[in-house]
Amino acid sequence: MDWHPDAEAKLKEVPFFVRPTVRRRIESMAQEAGLSAIDAPFYEQAKARFGQK
Repeated sequence: MDWHPDAEAKLKEVPFFVRPTVRRRIESMAQEAGLSAIDAPFYEQAKARFGQK
């Protein structure tokens, strides 16, 4: 899964000990949405959905 530099930078704001889990969840959400790359707007959408669960 390709990550745009802006989305990668936002991921680095997540604490290192949960970052791999967050990365996997966002990549899974992107695959479900039929995306091949993750950009900052999608990252923000996915992050917002975490709060709803």
